Amino acid sequence: MIRMILRFLKRFWILNFFRRVAYASTYFNKKYFQILRWGFQSREYANYTYHLAPDNVLYLAQTIAVATGTPYKQILAYFEELEQDTALKDHIRQVTQSTTERRYADKEIRFHKRLGWYAFVRLMKPRIVIETGIDKGLGGVTLCAALLKNKAEGFEGQYFGTDINPAAGYLLQGRYAEVGKVLYGDSIESLKRFEQPIDLFINDSDHSARYEYEEYQTIKDKLTENAIILGDNAHVTDRLSAFCQETNRNFLYFQEKPLHHWYPGGGIGIGFRARLK
Repeated sequence: MIRMILRFLKRFWILNFFRRVAYASTYFNKKYFQILRWGFQSREYANYTYHLAPDNVLYLAQTIAVATGTPYKQILAYFEELEQDTALKDHIRQVTQSTTERRYADKEIRFHKRLGWYAFVRLMKPRIVIETGIDKGLGGVTLCAALLKNKAEGFEGQYFGTDINPAAGYLLQGRYAEVGKVLYGDSIESLKRFEQPIDLFINDSDHSARYEYEEYQTIKDKLTENAIILGDNAHVTDRLSAFCQETNRNFLYFQEKPLHHWYPGGGIGIGFRARLK
């Protein structure tokens, strides 16, 4: 009888409209509770940080495994290595507390997409890593932490971050500055002047499609044969995908799924030419 009534009601467009809209809203209603909780618990106002959902962490490891030809369990071990790096987390907290930014920072350190950045450095053992648009330097010190681990294993590497803001990169201090340096000024101009071969390039600066693509064009002839490009803007533009098509590279895309956070997550575009040996 109930099924007969529902089939009958479906004939009326207005009733069916409200039923369908109410059902669709169930996919998003929890976001309002997450926003409210975040409003009370977090101090962040930009460049939000969050943990990734457990299944999303596995998907990230499996994506990197495809790009590098590495067993995903090894990549998960590098994720865990970063999460267990108490020295790095203490450094981030202590430096942040010594600046005015402490008013807008959370005490809990959350790496999200930077888990992937860290794993790429640990896997590739790159000599030169460049990140454009470093903001406070959370990505920078994370990458430098990976380079320091590599150095302890006998693999030298250097990080260069670019930013137009002279106050950017304040987290890059102490032992992390031993393998890292900030190039201040317009990123395109800094890249034009950069003369060393680049093994890992991370785009995270001006998020316009035009500027992103210009960065790729600027470093095109400076990339090593097996260089990997990570695009932080790949959930917004197709510029990295287009660049990979033009330069005979493979392209993969990973979409973040934040854990208990209202933000829908960003993504990592991965451009690569060959798997690691």
